[in-house]
Amino acid sequence: MPPKNTAISILSAAEELFAEKGFAETSLRNITSRAGVNLAAVNYHFGSKKELIQAVFARFLTPFCAELESELNNYQAELDGQRPDLTTLLGLLARTASKVDQDNPDRIAIFMRLLGLAYSQGQGHLRRFLRNEYGTVFAVYMKLVTEATPELSEQERFWRIHFMLGATVFTLSGAEALTAMAEYDLGEQTDVSQVIQRLVPFLSSGFQAPVQPS
Repeated sequence: MPPKNTAISILSAAEELFAEKGFAETSLRNITSRAGVNLAAVNYHFGSKKELIQAVFARFLTPFCAELESELNNYQAELDGQRPDLTTLLGLLARTASKVDQDNPDRIAIFMRLLGLAYSQGQGHLRRFLRNEYGTVFAVYMKLVTEATPELSEQERFWRIHFMLGATVFTLSGAEALTAMAEYDLGEQTDVSQVIQRLVPFLSSGFQAPVQPS
C-alpha cells in the first residue's frame, strides 16, 4: 500500500472509530486493525494518538476554514459598512460546511459527533490545537456575530453561542436517525442538507430572542 494511501486509511479508520466509541475508548490497536496496517505506520505518519486526533480534525477543518475565510471576505466586502445579519452568517457557515465534502455529505454528521466529543471528553490538547490552527478565521466570524447582535451582553452571547453549538451538534450528529424518523412519521424524504436548511432559521431565532429579565 503506498504511503499516502496508508495515511488516508489510518485517518478514515480513526475518524470512524473515534465517532463510534470515543477518543479514550479507541486504542491505536483498534485503529490499525480496522485500517489493515501495523502500529509502526501510525507512529511514522502521525507520531502519537494525540497527533492522530488532531489530524482527523484537520482533515475536515483545513478545507472548511479556507472556504470560510473566502466566504467571509466576500461577505464583508458586500456589507460595505452595514450591520451584518445573523441569519445570513449562520447560512454562510452551513453553506461552507456543505461544500467541504460534497461527494459524501454524511461526513458532517461524523464530524459533529467528533466535535461534541472534543468538548465532553476533556481533550484539552485538541482545543488548544483548534485555537492555534483555526482561531484567526473563527475570530473574524465571531466579530461579525457580535456586530450582528449588539443588543446582547458578552455573557448572554457566550451562553447563546454554546446553546446553539449544542443544538447543532445534537441535531447533525444524529441526522441519519432524524431523517429516518421524518420518513417514517411524516412520509417525508430528506437529507442532511435539508436538515441544515431547517436548522438555520431555528438557531437564528433562538439566538436573537428577547433577553429575559433575571
